[in-house]
Amino acid sequence: MLKSELLSFLKAHPDTAIRFELPDGQLSPPHAHVTEVARIDKHFIDCGGTVRKESLCRLQTWVADDVDHRLSAKKLAGIIEKGSVITGPDDLEVDVEHDVGFVTQFPVASTRQVGNEIILSLSGRHTACLAPELCCPPQPESTIVPFGRKK
Repeated sequence: MLKSELLSFLKAHPDTAIRFELPDGQLSPPHAHVTEVARIDKHFIDCGGTVRKESLCRLQTWVADDVDHRLSAKKLAGIIEKGSVITGPDDLEVDVEHDVGFVTQFPVASTRQVGNEIILSLSGRHTACLAPELCCPPQPESTIVPFGRKK
């Protein structure tokens, strides 16, 4: 989800509480809040030798002992807008850094309102070869076997 799309949704529901839904369907505690906004710039070379750049807006969450804390859509929109000093004018994809026993990042896939809460649905992120035509050997169709089946 782009930063502009998220801000638009948040501003349309300013008094609504925010919850984060992990890819497994588990919801963050209602007192989770956003502690930082960052711009992440990644400049890299893939296995095929192509130089690439990616940028995104990262929101870091934190769950503290303050169980009375509630993050509203208006407050989150304000945090994201203050972060624009760092993220700049680019309409970046947004992801959420969250502690699930280890720190990991989840792209924001969608938003929805459920009762008096806005649910930010987070999706998984996976690695992939970016140059399969250069570094993965071609396989004849007959040798491709679905995982778990014997030929």
